[in-house]
Amino acid sequence: MSRFFSQHSRTGSCAAALLISTSLLLGGCKAGGEEAQAKTPDEQKAVDAVPVEVAKATHRAIAASYTGTAAMEARAESQVVAKTSGVALAVLVEEGQVVRAGQALVRLDPDRSRLTVAQAEAQLRKLENSYHRAEKLVQQQLVSAADVDQLRYDLENARAQYRMATLELSYTTVVAPISGVVASRDIKPGNFVQINSPIIRIVDASRLEATLNVPEREIAKLKPGQAVGMIADALPGQQFTGTVDRVAPVVDNGTGTFRVVTTFSGEGDLQPGMFGRLSINYDQRADALVVPRNALLEDGGEPAVFVVRDGKAQRATLKLGYDDAGWIEVREGLKVGDEVVIAGKAALREGSAVQVIGQEKKVVAAAKAPAAEATKQ
Repeated sequence: MSRFFSQHSRTGSCAAALLISTSLLLGGCKAGGEEAQAKTPDEQKAVDAVPVEVAKATHRAIAASYTGTAAMEARAESQVVAKTSGVALAVLVEEGQVVRAGQALVRLDPDRSRLTVAQAEAQLRKLENSYHRAEKLVQQQLVSAADVDQLRYDLENARAQYRMATLELSYTTVVAPISGVVASRDIKPGNFVQINSPIIRIVDASRLEATLNVPEREIAKLKPGQAVGMIADALPGQQFTGTVDRVAPVVDNGTGTFRVVTTFSGEGDLQPGMFGRLSINYDQRADALVVPRNALLEDGGEPAVFVVRDGKAQRATLKLGYDDAGWIEVREGLKVGDEVVIAGKAALREGSAVQVIGQEKKVVAAAKAPAAEATKQ
């Protein structure tokens, strides 16, 4: 008997639990349906709209510029070579030292050159005396005029030989041909130096140059004297200004480009060999209608943007102008205050409903307000 009542009790408990679960499930479905039916058309529209970010077309200054990259080079550079051979007795400069034009850099052994000068000088004096005696004898008709002429020619040759020997002696002191900084030194005291061998490199970094190879379509826009801005990769956060120094008047047939040489001051941190990104401004508009560059559609067609009007996306074809620092000039197709889509363009089509991010709260609040008033009534 007790087993019967126990089994009956468990069966009743299971039936009660099943009944409660069914009631909860039906109540949840009913509540979900009521919640779905409670959404207003405006709220449902907000849910279906594509979320986008927008920016307004506005007026601002914009510049037309040509940008390119180039390495900085010293305007003047000299590879100093030995003009004569000899043993280096003294090296008078070190790398990084500032030198002036004409300053002594290296002294070579001058003994051989001095002996050559002495020999040439002795020969010169001998011929000078012979020529002076011949001039006196020719007046007495003791020497022919032809012999005097020969002596005069020999004397001129001796003088040239003496000047050559003196010049060779001067080459034993190697001097700086330009002012600048010693960039490299390839000689040590005691080294034997061959004639025409490079020994020192001097760089004049007071003025630096960067050369651009510009496409021929820009040849009418770039002129000497235009301002140039540059950012060096090695010096982040710093911007340098320079000018266009020279513009090649002809286009290279092989590359279809022409050379533009820009100059910068080398007094700051800028150094030869640094890689720079240059921008040459050749025109500027003080009050142009512009939109962000990322608002343009990249579908391969005509320049266009999506404009938000009455909660929908409308495609607007544009006529563009200058492009500068993330902004692009709009000459036709928009007016001031138009909202153009800058994020979410990929999901849009002509006429798509949009929800501007940051404005969805206002839309939902406006949709709930009439419903709240109706409930109170």
